[in-house]
Amino acid sequence: MTANVAVIGAGPAGLVVSRWLLSQGLQPSIFEEGSSLGGQWTARLGRSGVWPGMHTNTSRILTAFSDLPLDGDLVFPSGTDILDYLHRYARLFELDSRIRFGVRVDAVARAGQRWVVSHDGIDEHFDRVVIATGRFHSAFVPPVPGLDTFAGSAGAITSYEYRGPSPYRDKRVLVAGCAVSALEVAADLAAGGADRVVVTQRRQRYVLPKFVAGVPSDHRMFTRYGALADEALPAAEIDRQLKEIVVESAGSPEQYGAPRPAESLFAAGVTLNQNYLPAVAEGSITIRPWPQAVDGPTVKFGDGHTQEFDGIVFGTGFTLSLPFLADDVRATLNLDAGKFDTDRHTFHPDLPGLAFMGMWDQSGGYFVPLELQARWIAYTWGGMIAPPDHAQQREAVAACHSLGPRKTRMNLAAITFARAAGVEPRLENWPGLRRALLFGPLAPSCFRLEGPDALPAAAARFAREAAAFGAITDNDLTGRERSYWSDVEQARAQAHPTVSGK
Repeated sequence: MTANVAVIGAGPAGLVVSRWLLSQGLQPSIFEEGSSLGGQWTARLGRSGVWPGMHTNTSRILTAFSDLPLDGDLVFPSGTDILDYLHRYARLFELDSRIRFGVRVDAVARAGQRWVVSHDGIDEHFDRVVIATGRFHSAFVPPVPGLDTFAGSAGAITSYEYRGPSPYRDKRVLVAGCAVSALEVAADLAAGGADRVVVTQRRQRYVLPKFVAGVPSDHRMFTRYGALADEALPAAEIDRQLKEIVVESAGSPEQYGAPRPAESLFAAGVTLNQNYLPAVAEGSITIRPWPQAVDGPTVKFGDGHTQEFDGIVFGTGFTLSLPFLADDVRATLNLDAGKFDTDRHTFHPDLPGLAFMGMWDQSGGYFVPLELQARWIAYTWGGMIAPPDHAQQREAVAACHSLGPRKTRMNLAAITFARAAGVEPRLENWPGLRRALLFGPLAPSCFRLEGPDALPAAAARFAREAAAFGAITDNDLTGRERSYWSDVEQARAQAHPTVSGK
């Protein structure tokens, strides 16, 4: 009997997991609260943090799935382009007819060996459930004394509610936060006619432009080499190498007039943004320490400075919110304690038949790791690969619990899921693509080279994508690349002297 699967959410995660579930003969039914597919990319107020006119900060090649390239000349497509892409993807795999629009799921609970999905007073039973509702819907606003008294004419909102600079023209705006949403909003306001833009932050991050010397930064920052090095080299060396990429690309923030960040990039953090630091350098954006208090329109900062504002926008991140999960499921995952105890963000051994998509926090684009996570789920449930070992799963869950919520990088997530799905390409099988596989972009095509669902045309496509912006045009490592890779090979050989590395 064919297993039926409830997929909660029709954004990128829900669509890609449904495509791969179908490939394994499972039958997904997609529940979508909104009136159209696309998730965040619908740009609908209250359901999306994407504002009209916003462009991706991830490159076209890495903002696509392996079956359907994102065509066009734009390196960084608009939100409208991504929404159109998702509609084309859904049509390609005939997913539209499987989506139930306007259905709000009220509860997901266990029912013996199966699962029950409750909505509109109806209980439906499924063999399995995938939660793909996204983790960027519940904006977090840190407590600031007196914030509830703020009396600026434009009010205080979160970046999730921001819909462009027009309401802030000729107004004084405070943007709180130092991660990507805060810097994107601040740069948008500075270019969009705000009278004054002030960014308040607890610490100064390094800032990496999204495009440097004709190459998208996500092609340089999120490589397979970076994932292998992270496993083999000391953390201090990984920190040094990543900081080297960032500082060689953009310099350090204090060179633009921003505060000096911590020496360690891991301690300071890094944010991707093209226009923020230049706006600081020209005075379009001013930086202040974190607020101590708000009194009417006046904000007092940590340095004692006070200033009046017409509006405040908080770009201070999101909390994971899955209120429809039954209490026992929430307890197993430790959700109410602010954790998400899972095996590699996906399964829990005590919750058979339940899987999660896209619930981790990372820097870099989600499309590539989302597809790999979807393939892992589909291959496991479809019997293509062996299910995870329960003892190893419990070790992974315990490690997750011990570490708690933390941010990762796109390449680390992608390689984790690729290995779980059995689709990580081996270097020795692709001598002509060795440099591209190590130091080129982590394009979706490289995960169709071997393993389940390998494609004959994948090698040629990956070679084109690696060379698309001139970063990887041959197979000879540069001197720096050779030195870096030699250190990783030596460390891997010492750790596993009898096992040849991938």
